[in-house]
Amino acid sequence: MPALVHHPSLWRNRDFNIFWLGQALSVLGGSISLLALPLLILDATGSVVQMGLITVISGVGAIVTGLFAGYVVDRTDRRRLMIACDLVRALLLGAVPFIWLAGPRIWVLYVLTALVTALKTLFDVAYVTAVPNLVRAEDLITANGRLTAAFAFGTLCGPAAAGFIAAGVGADWALGVDGATFLVSAVSLRWVAFGREGTAAPGASKPGTPEAGKLREMFVEGFRFLWGHPVLRALTVLLTLLTFVTMGATDLLVFRIRHDLGLGAATVGYVIAVSGVGVVGAAFAAAPLRGTFGFGACWLGSTALIGLSVAGTGVSRSLPVIAVLAAVFMFGLTLGAVCSLTLRQEVTPDPLLGRVTSAFWTVHNASGPVGAAALTVLAARHGVPAVSVAAGVFCLAILGAGLLTPLRGSRVGGGPAGDAARA
Repeated sequence: MPALVHHPSLWRNRDFNIFWLGQALSVLGGSISLLALPLLILDATGSVVQMGLITVISGVGAIVTGLFAGYVVDRTDRRRLMIACDLVRALLLGAVPFIWLAGPRIWVLYVLTALVTALKTLFDVAYVTAVPNLVRAEDLITANGRLTAAFAFGTLCGPAAAGFIAAGVGADWALGVDGATFLVSAVSLRWVAFGREGTAAPGASKPGTPEAGKLREMFVEGFRFLWGHPVLRALTVLLTLLTFVTMGATDLLVFRIRHDLGLGAATVGYVIAVSGVGVVGAAFAAAPLRGTFGFGACWLGSTALIGLSVAGTGVSRSLPVIAVLAAVFMFGLTLGAVCSLTLRQEVTPDPLLGRVTSAFWTVHNASGPVGAAALTVLAARHGVPAVSVAAGVFCLAILGAGLLTPLRGSRVGGGPAGDAARA
């Protein structure tokens, strides 16, 4: 048994606070890219299908990387891995404005998206495993809420900054700014000491043995743990269906505002910034809501909010209404994400957490590229309103299916942590 690491209270926890602040700036840059990349594609091609293709590449890259990301995270120094991912992303994104000086190179964005997505997946899996080694178990959902609030800060400020930068000097320079934030993140991580680094799972093959690189070690062990836990199993299936809709939702929103309503890039930035209010609200509401209603009610409720907001965004022509609905969408998405993340951290043994996280993301993200492609192609043919309403109805059908699973009555993890660990 590894020695237990004493963690101070959250506000006195130096390592967590440095980690939190460093990631807040990194997320700000990531939120700039979230808008700058589709704007760069749309300005160069005028095609919603091309925007969807970038989303598809991102989704496929996450799936492929997810097959081995958890294995890498569980068997390497997590802090060094995160720093390396930050530095390479800084280099790749920082190069875009200089490449763009010679004119648009759409293929460069495709290649860059694939590489950055792979690095992001490795970083994000390590990020999830880092948090339980920085804070006490009872502080997990509060810590995840604070980290999500940092995401909200980026969501509020990043898109507005991206809109101003894109309108002023171009979306390519907005991507360059994102690259600079990854440098700051890498420097901040140098000052963070994790309580424990990646170790081999109990009963797993030791590094260097013939079995160590097999797919069983890389992916199947994490998936087996997911499938053996009744709540995680239901959650994985339902979230796979939900991701089919949500991964392409931003593309539909951008196309709706730019094409259907004929408004500018700065307006898109304002709307996405307003949607960050939903992230802020969910970040602070997640802990009390989960404590009061339990995991299942919170996750299923978040699905209902997502469905209603997607449908409403597509049919409304009022910009204020669209902005409010975008905030509702982000509230639902964030509430579900914080509760889901905390649940996995609570019930998964630390040596398996990287692989379980990786397997969970890989499985449910597999539907995202297909959904993004389907939604954008259908929107080009039939219009955003019809596709959005259909997507909203699909979300409500997922809610109905969820009421027939163990999620309906789940308060925490569907059973004691010891039972979860044995599942």
